[in-house]
Amino acid sequence: MTDLYYDIAGSGPVLLVVPGGAGHPMGLDGMTARLAERFTVVTYDPLGLAHGRLGLPVADQRVEDWSDGAGRVLDAVLPDGQAAYVFGSSAGGVVALDLLARHPERLRHVVAHEPPSVGVLPDGARHQAMFAEVCDRYRAAGLAAAGSLMTAMLTSSEPMEIPQEIPEVQRLSREEELASPMALSLRHVLRPFTSYIPDLERLASLSSRLTVAAGTDSRGQLLHRTAEFLAQALDGDFAEFPGGHLGAVQHPVPFAERLAETLVPVGVPGATATT
Repeated sequence: MTDLYYDIAGSGPVLLVVPGGAGHPMGLDGMTARLAERFTVVTYDPLGLAHGRLGLPVADQRVEDWSDGAGRVLDAVLPDGQAAYVFGSSAGGVVALDLLARHPERLRHVVAHEPPSVGVLPDGARHQAMFAEVCDRYRAAGLAAAGSLMTAMLTSSEPMEIPQEIPEVQRLSREEELASPMALSLRHVLRPFTSYIPDLERLASLSSRLTVAAGTDSRGQLLHRTAEFLAQALDGDFAEFPGGHLGAVQHPVPFAERLAETLVPVGVPGATATT
């Protein structure tokens, strides 16, 4: 896909937002509206799902393709000589890490919120296998089966074994699948994005421009542990945000305020959201 899909709101320095899931920005309006009071918020829609493409065929996705697309969006919207802030959550957080590693030239600061980059963990292969099982469960039994397994995996405070019991099969038709961003994520995004391993050496050299974040409600859970581990491995900043994995949707205003504060700390000499 060569077309670029994005929306722009507000004024001030450019803040690129990369949603999670299949990249559909649903539920982010509250957060982006608040951020638009301080930033030019550019919300990237990598598959164009909010721009008339929901229901059209989708191929298996690659982190690098989303990252390259995000870079092209910045090329389209950034004035010459200026740099952008970037926020990505979940799958979007993986993209934000890749964007910083591969295209850092015009990035001011990046916040990656709960990226499922579980392969960096000492037991990462086991967690990657669990995500692969979620995708397999979706194909075999449908959304409910996959969703219950993923929820259990993400919220467990202890390592868990793959349950052998499969709930009642409720597979979607292809038409239903193409109309569901969650189903598209399970079919085409989750496996390649959770298999992706960030370039830790490259990111460590850029760690002054990176904050890895997790939700306060996610403490003890897999993606909070992953975010903490990444920050420590990179000798970089770690920050907690309101809510859990979906904090941007569930607590949009305090989440936006915490994000703005992280990107442009109050009281730091030379830090301003107007240049």
